[in-house]
Amino acid sequence: MEDKNDIPQELFEAIERYINGTMESSELKDFNDYLKIDDEFKKQVENIKTTILGNDTKPFKKLITTKNTQSRIKLLKSSKTALAIAIIIAIVSIWYFSRSPNQKLYSKYFKPATELPEISVTNNFDFQKAISNYKKGNYNKAIEEWQVLNKQKINNDTLNYILGVAKMANKNIGEAIPFLERCVTENSFPLLNSAYYYLGLAYLYEGNIELAKKNLSLSKNDTSKEILLKLSN
Repeated sequence: MEDKNDIPQELFEAIERYINGTMESSELKDFNDYLKIDDEFKKQVENIKTTILGNDTKPFKKLITTKNTQSRIKLLKSSKTALAIAIIIAIVSIWYFSRSPNQKLYSKYFKPATELPEISVTNNFDFQKAISNYKKGNYNKAIEEWQVLNKQKINNDTLNYILGVAKMANKNIGEAIPFLERCVTENSFPLLNSAYYYLGLAYLYEGNIELAKKNLSLSKNDTSKEILLKLSN
């Protein structure tokens, strides 16, 4: 969000509905689902509710009964409530509430891979340039450059892994799965645990819980165990 003081009307009204108890049941279910999977968010919400409501709810009630939404937003900017709502905005945006619980869980745990393996290729300069673009968050450019190299070494597990995690970072989760699947067929791959982890997350996002559990269990890292525990609840 470019301006932290600019509270989008749709988000403001959603938060208002949650706090004053007028949220529709389906929207409230999604909100509560997110509270269940993210303890830190739950703690923040409780703190924010305390800040907003406090011991005297009259000032806030006056705000939420104002007819003009823009007027309410202006009033919020100059109050402690603005700070509280800004915290919520920083944690989650309105689109999140319409996503499935599995996608919410994915969003909680997915982070772009920071450990990228090296590879011996003819065009090593192009490979390093793609690495640099990836680290800068220029995922589209990095993918373009790696795909050129991948045509030369289509069965290379390193390139398959890198393309898979780059596509996930670029929000092309479905496209990442074939690359990661090819990658995990090589038992000697040095980042095999990470490959299984990202593949499990990709299947989780796509809603294939069985394959998500299978790959997460093969990754054998603590974060995978944590996700598996949440999926079993």
